[in-house]
Amino acid sequence: MNLPEEGCLLRIFVGDSKRHEGKPLYDYIVRQAREQGLAGATVFRGMMGFGASSRIHTSKILRLSEDLPVLIEIVDTRGNLESFLKRINPMVKDGLVTLEKAQVQIYRSNKQTDR
Repeated sequence: MNLPEEGCLLRIFVGDSKRHEGKPLYDYIVRQAREQGLAGATVFRGMMGFGASSRIHTSKILRLSEDLPVLIEIVDTRGNLESFLKRINPMVKDGLVTLEKAQVQIYRSNKQTDR
């Protein structure tokens, strides 16, 4: 797959306790991105954060959080990401989704497939 230099970055911020069809929501979203043939996706787990509810979520030992922040980043073309966003919109009940320009510098693999 080739990506144009002028790409797009989709960022999805959700809590790690959010689920869809019995799986963590971030897992479901990444698998849907792969199924749709998007260029790639990465999930990051946050140590601390807050969102629209203003409730602090933290991984500090003295205060266990059941809903640490998770960030899913997906890079592809704007059109592909907008189509994908329509597909996953109903699953993101809590969170934040952003779409921004990304200048693709390198996108390559020395393997035939990452499966």
